[in-house]
Amino acid sequence: MIKIKYEGRHLNFYIGRRRLLSIKITTNFDRTYAKRFQPLTEAEQRLILEHQFQRALGYRLNLEAPQSFNEKIQWLKLYYHHPLMTICSDKVQVRKYIADTIGEQYLVPCLGIYQSPEEIDFASLPSRFALKTNWGSGQNIICTNKQELDIPSVRQQLSQWLKPEFNHYFNFLEWCYKDISPLIIAEQFIESTDDLRDFKFYCFNGKAEYLLVCGDRNTSKYFDFYDMNLNFLPFTNGARNSGKPLQKPHHFALMHQFAEKLSAPFPHARVDFFEDRNQKLFVGEITFYSGNGLDPFDPIEWDYKLGQSLTLPEKML
Repeated sequence: MIKIKYEGRHLNFYIGRRRLLSIKITTNFDRTYAKRFQPLTEAEQRLILEHQFQRALGYRLNLEAPQSFNEKIQWLKLYYHHPLMTICSDKVQVRKYIADTIGEQYLVPCLGIYQSPEEIDFASLPSRFALKTNWGSGQNIICTNKQELDIPSVRQQLSQWLKPEFNHYFNFLEWCYKDISPLIIAEQFIESTDDLRDFKFYCFNGKAEYLLVCGDRNTSKYFDFYDMNLNFLPFTNGARNSGKPLQKPHHFALMHQFAEKLSAPFPHARVDFFEDRNQKLFVGEITFYSGNGLDPFDPIEWDYKLGQSLTLPEKML
């Protein structure tokens, strides 16, 4: 007897446990997503966001009257296109904005900027350095010993990361990345502690309201949330809680102040900092769509609590 099962996006036909035939079902989402490298209508963009949202979070996206933080992030992708957001999302261009706003001493020193991997003169770089794309997240190569670096593999990886499919716009419609011209930036290697922690300030209309501390990035990462009085908040969003007491960052007050200055032009921005082994302070990045607006909150009421802090602006297209 032939059994028919709908599994994932395939219609599978079985006799016993043996699969005889598998037919892929092409949905309206599949057809629309395949067009994402071309201009999309508003309806097509909404279809993509609604599908990704439902699949990631398990509840329907309400773009007419968004309430949760994640819903409002999707609204901002579609309807709020402040040109300064593109500058701040570009790891090369944002350097001037940071230097002008709080001072260039909080930037990781730049060793070079390249349009292609072939331009990189590895002989001129120090023994230790970092390479990253200007439009990426996690698109980083950390070199701790140049003598052991597989340069052809590095060039190949960077070439992949410069392709359009690695631009966040063409994956999650994060508008601010859409018009960034891809570049590679080489930065000074930063000597960190064993648990290099990121301090991420969630700011709303220029006011920091939540702090996310991220650590153990190379093992089993943790995300701990706090209010601005450094009281622990009992929820998760994308990773486990550490269960550790907070070690207050040396430059907490300065981070707080700088986060509010850097985020002031925007209805919402997350501003990230870190400290090196000698407690020198650096800006990590400024981002506008934390977790793509697709990381689940547990318990879910915190999705709505953070959403209350985000007052949506007038549309800007």
